[in-house]
Amino acid sequence: MTPRPANPVEIGLTAAVVTITGDAPQILAAGDGLPTGPFDPLKHRTFEIALRTFVAEQTALDVGYVEQLYTFGDRGRHARKGDTGPHVVSVGYLALTRLPEDGRKLTEAGARFEPWYKFFPWEDWRTARPALLDKTILPALRDWAKTAPAEAGKPGARERLRFAFGTDSGGWDEEKVLERYELLYSAGLVEEARRDGREAALARTKFAPLGEAMPFDHRRILATAIARLRAKMKYRPVVFELMPAEFTLTELQRTVEAIAGRHLHKQNFRRLVEATQLVEPTGETSTATGGRPAALYRFRRDVLAERPVAGLRFGGR
Repeated sequence: MTPRPANPVEIGLTAAVVTITGDAPQILAAGDGLPTGPFDPLKHRTFEIALRTFVAEQTALDVGYVEQLYTFGDRGRHARKGDTGPHVVSVGYLALTRLPEDGRKLTEAGARFEPWYKFFPWEDWRTARPALLDKTILPALRDWAKTAPAEAGKPGARERLRFAFGTDSGGWDEEKVLERYELLYSAGLVEEARRDGREAALARTKFAPLGEAMPFDHRRILATAIARLRAKMKYRPVVFELMPAEFTLTELQRTVEAIAGRHLHKQNFRRLVEATQLVEPTGETSTATGGRPAALYRFRRDVLAERPVAGLRFGGR
């Protein structure tokens, strides 16, 4: 019997490394995309070890918290008919870190942090509903949905639009970051769809840039990371991986708002923090804002042993 030829498969690992600077959530960029590299089972004992190695080599940064996001096993959105190249299975990761005090090594490695709303400008609702939604995105999606062909295994275009963007009084859900990006890709409204030769994108005579594009499926992975972090900080205290050892409640609120992309009522937020018992006062104050001294707090790590679920369950919009 003639042996069946092996189908080449490569496993790529890609990290969405998040930090906070001021009021801006930042994503670590290496070159023109996210830190990434191939998994070699002869060199790497685990995926996570390999990922940490790639990040350190490409950015000179040692990350702290790491969790696996999702495995993208489809053939590849930029693949063409007759493509015989290796099938790349892409495994995305979310990593959290604090901004290094000395950024020279980062710069020397050619890495940098970029604001994540640069890639997803429609996700930032902290000051107001983004004008880009009503001016460009929703009109284009509604027009596309009228004639969009059905996609196998997916709901209809109008149902996807209502689910992802909260149209028809559905309400905006900050966790549906990936669903919104996937819909924009299907409609040919993001640069990646044009680059990948998707019919919906090539058929457009006008093309308004919607956020900065990323190579391969890196923006898809970043969308998954943002959605996971927005959801997870509601039931696990992962936000404190991004906070300094001591912080004010205002600084904590601004960090949560920066990640969630929405404004939170000050007094309601403080009552929520008090009820969760996630922080405790240090007895010190900060005058960094130049105004009235503000009490400093620290994360109560004992809470992890006290109960299995502990997060900041801020309510809906």
